[in-house]
Amino acid sequence: MGNPYIYGGCQHVLMVAEIIPYKAQYAGHFRDLNLAWLTTYFEVEEKDRMLLENCQEHILDPGGRIFFATLQDEIVGCFALIKLKEGVFELGKMAVDPCYQGMKIGQMLLEFAIGFAREQQWKKIVLYSSSKLPAALHIYRKFGFVEVNLQKNNPYKRSDIKMELVLNTK
Repeated sequence: MGNPYIYGGCQHVLMVAEIIPYKAQYAGHFRDLNLAWLTTYFEVEEKDRMLLENCQEHILDPGGRIFFATLQDEIVGCFALIKLKEGVFELGKMAVDPCYQGMKIGQMLLEFAIGFAREQQWKKIVLYSSSKLPAALHIYRKFGFVEVNLQKNNPYKRSDIKMELVLNTK
């Protein structure tokens, strides 16, 4: 057991989170974690609702993946890898419970996502973000993502930045 500390009104014990794959029983956590950050910073868009309300049909069945960060069997974060085409996935729906922010769980999720994509021998990961999230953009750049041109038919109104990480040039 680690040392307890208070962050943002929540008491924590410093521990390493475990990354686990999606199970149907976690669908509500996936939805709720994402709705929490979306409603804090933006508005929930139609595409968000579609992905969050039926992640099995819209993320998993087409070949995507969802993972969760857990601490002592409590879900504290999540992300999705949404298949765009063969070997190209969108990193999306990354969220960390507000009581666990500042513990580098988001960075751990991002590192796991990149490692998983490399193991799968995918070509590229893309993501959509916003200039209103400078801390997130800094972390993406730290992990090697570079800004690319944002297409006209951007999937999210809130996104004014598109980034990508090329994994495999074959």
